[in-house]
Amino acid sequence: MTVRSTIMDTNSFRAEHAETLAPDIRQLTDKRSQVLGESYRLFYRNPVHLVRGQGQYLWDKAGNQYLDMYNNVASIGHCHPAVVDAVHKQMMQLNTHTRYLHESILAYSDRILATMPAEIDRAMYMCTGSEANDLAIRIAQCWSGGTGIIVSKEAYHGTSALTSGVSPALGSGQPLSPHTRLVAPPDFYRIQTADQGAWFAQEIQKQIDDMTAQGIKFAGFLADSIFSSDGVLPGQPGFLKQAIDVVHQNGGIFIADEVQPGFARTGEAFWGFARHGVVPDVVTTGKPMGNGIPVSGLMAKAPVMAAFSDALPYFNTFGGNPVSMAAAHAVMDVIEQEALQAHSLKTGAALLAALQSLQATYPCIGEVRGAGLFIGFELVKDRESKQPDKRLALDLVEALREEFVLTSVAGPYGNVLKIRPPLCFQTHDIDWVVSAMDRCLRKLQG
Repeated sequence: MTVRSTIMDTNSFRAEHAETLAPDIRQLTDKRSQVLGESYRLFYRNPVHLVRGQGQYLWDKAGNQYLDMYNNVASIGHCHPAVVDAVHKQMMQLNTHTRYLHESILAYSDRILATMPAEIDRAMYMCTGSEANDLAIRIAQCWSGGTGIIVSKEAYHGTSALTSGVSPALGSGQPLSPHTRLVAPPDFYRIQTADQGAWFAQEIQKQIDDMTAQGIKFAGFLADSIFSSDGVLPGQPGFLKQAIDVVHQNGGIFIADEVQPGFARTGEAFWGFARHGVVPDVVTTGKPMGNGIPVSGLMAKAPVMAAFSDALPYFNTFGGNPVSMAAAHAVMDVIEQEALQAHSLKTGAALLAALQSLQATYPCIGEVRGAGLFIGFELVKDRESKQPDKRLALDLVEALREEFVLTSVAGPYGNVLKIRPPLCFQTHDIDWVVSAMDRCLRKLQG
C-alpha cells in the first residue's frame, strides 16, 4: 500500500468528496482533473475558490472574507502595493536575463548579504526554492567530494530530481536518493532530554557513521531551522550549534533552507538559523523573497561556492531578472519600513499566548509552540500518552475553513496545525483565530 505524502495528501480534496460539492465548485474540480492531471492537489474536502487578496485577507467568488493563517509565500501580505508598484514600473522598462549588466541585481546582492554573517559574501539567483536547494546540494558535493546528504525525517526541500530525493515528506511513491540519510527530528515535546543540542548532534553523527559504513562520503546537512514539515519544531534557541559543529568536523557543510523561517518570520532574527548562533555555509531562499514573484537565492561563503563556480558555469535564464529583483527590493523595503521583524516577534508572542490559553479548556491540545509568526498547534488523544490525533486535526482544519480561517497540517502524523500567516497579520486578528478555534473545538469535542 502506497503511503500518502504528508505535505500533499493529508489535507486534500479527493474524488470521494465530489458528490457534496456545489455545482460551480464541482465543475472546476472536474475541469482541473481533466486538464491538469492527477499530480495536483487541492486543499479541503470542499475546495475554496479564491478570487482576491489583500494583506492577510482573501476573498472567494461569493464575496466571503477569509483570514489567511497559512501562506508564507505572500510574505508581507497579498497584493502588497509596494510590490505591485515596483513590478509594474520595472516591467514597463525592461525584463531580461542576467547575461546583460543591470544595477538592480548588484544592489540587491549588497543588501541581502548585509543581513548575513560576514563570512557569507556571495550570492546567486534562481526562480524557485527547489532550484536553490538543487544548486546547494551540487555545491556541497563539489566542496566535500562526497554525495551523502542528511535531512530530517519529514523534510521537504523541493521538486527537482535532486531535491525530491532529499524530501521524504513527498511520500513513499517518491524514492529517496540512496545517498540520503534521515535524522530524527528535534521533537522535544516527545523526546525528554536535559541537553537538546547534545542529543541532536549525536543523532547527526549516527547518520554520518552509517554513511561511512556504507561507503558513502558525507557532503552536508540540509535543514529548515524550524523543522516546519516535521511539525514546526523550533526547539531552544542555540540547540543546532553542536550539530553544525559535528557536520563541520566530518567534512560536510550546513545548508540552511530559509524558504520558510527566513525574512523576519521568527521575529528573533532576520534568518531562522540566526536564532541558533550558527553560520551556515550555504543559505537558500524561495518565493517569499519576492512576495510570490518567482525569485529565489543562494548565498554562500566564498570558498564553499568557489568549489562549484570555479569548475562549472551556472546559468538560470530568468533567475535574478530585473522584475524579480524589483519585487525583492520592495519586500526588503517593506520589512524595514514596517519593522516587520519586531512586529513578528511581538504579534507572534501574543498569538502564541492566546492559542496556549485554549489548553486549559481542551485536553486534546498537546502543545502550542513556535517562534514569531510561525506556530505549531499539536492535537493529541490525551496529554499523558501524547498519541497524535490526526482525525481531529483534519476535522479542525475543515471546521476552521467554515469559520473562514485558512490553515493546514504538518508533521509525520498529520496532527499539527501549521499556523504561518503573512507578516502583516495584526493583533486585532487574534480574536478571530482564537474564537474560531474555540468554537470549532467545542463543537468537535462535544
